[in-house]
Amino acid sequence: MSTEEEDPQKALLERRRMECYQNATDNSAVDEGRFCPTYFDGWSCWPQSPAGQIVNQSCPDFIAGFEKSNTVYYKCEDNGTWYFHEEFNKTWVNYTTCVNTADLSFRTIIVSIHSVGYGISLVALLVSLALLFYFKSLRCTRILIHMSLFASFAINNFLWLLWYYVVFDETEILVENKLWCILLHTVLYTFLVSNYTWMLCEGIYLHTVLVWTFMSQRNILLWMNIVGWGIPLLTTLIYVPVRACFGDSDELTMCWIKEFKYDIIQQVPVAATIGLNLIFLINIVRVVVLKLRRGPANDGQGAGGTSRSTLQALRATLLLVPLLGLNFLLTPMRPQAGYPWEYVYDIVAAITTSLQGLCVAILFCFCNGEVQAQIKRKWRTAMFRPRANSCTVTTVSYLPGDAIAYARIVYSETQ
Repeated sequence: MSTEEEDPQKALLERRRMECYQNATDNSAVDEGRFCPTYFDGWSCWPQSPAGQIVNQSCPDFIAGFEKSNTVYYKCEDNGTWYFHEEFNKTWVNYTTCVNTADLSFRTIIVSIHSVGYGISLVALLVSLALLFYFKSLRCTRILIHMSLFASFAINNFLWLLWYYVVFDETEILVENKLWCILLHTVLYTFLVSNYTWMLCEGIYLHTVLVWTFMSQRNILLWMNIVGWGIPLLTTLIYVPVRACFGDSDELTMCWIKEFKYDIIQQVPVAATIGLNLIFLINIVRVVVLKLRRGPANDGQGAGGTSRSTLQALRATLLLVPLLGLNFLLTPMRPQAGYPWEYVYDIVAAITTSLQGLCVAILFCFCNGEVQAQIKRKWRTAMFRPRANSCTVTTVSYLPGDAIAYARIVYSETQ
């Protein structure tokens, strides 16, 4: 395997170094003390320059966070040597001018929002998974699908936090383009796609139990696992070889964070899941409305039953939105750089994306009537509070997983 195949970034820099010295005047012919010799600083090539002159050129465009339109400066000292930084004990080029400080400050804020949001969501998701694992009586197809969705979000949130704290601010790691860094980026986007596919599974399940109630729950769960985990894996197995084989040298650098001409391979599953969930949600609402129009006779709740059921159905519809990922319809297209709405878009996108895991955990675990009932029952047992013979009435709140379920009253006699 060639050096370029092993490390495209190092190969690129090596080519730039060779081109720098090949096109340069013979340094041995430089009049000592009157000219600084041609010099490659690791990123840029500085041509032979007269002593006492400040040389400038455009900033390199392959370094993350650098503005190519900015200018970098390097001084040829009066004695014919390039500027030597005593503190660093080496010749040194000041690339700080290449950084857009205003944009850098804003991007730092966005990263902080993401980090805090992902951290909060990760804690909420782990607590939700712990509760659902602990209370085995809650196990059913609907809850198992929720658990898979929570797991997908939790892993993705953890990987994003790992990326931000290990790779994001480390330019050297990005430049070295290590295999583990490429692997981390690939796995991260695999689980990002899995977030969408499991949200699609939620939409498929709700639509299925509403329209085709006779289907086997076991078969549904099997197909949900194939869709939820299989599509992201298949997408990655296609994307990685295509990028490795057809990516330009620049597209194979910086841990693959740069845009790739065939990124559509990853974008199609994401767009398809959001589009299908929108269709499912519209059809769910349509079926709910049709069922409500059948009148109170079918509800068995009297004249006021339809009104109450309608409000519950409307609430169910609103709760389905974060579960099915339709909040991403608010930010489908990113404004071009420099547009006034760019910063607003980035803030809204950062908040909605990083806190979606928290939103899902709250709505479908912490506010789940079944989970609350189990926690209360466990708490009463732990507190050793025996109850006298009584007849109790327990209200189980609406479960978002049941698209048209109404509030139920469960009567139980305890001894």
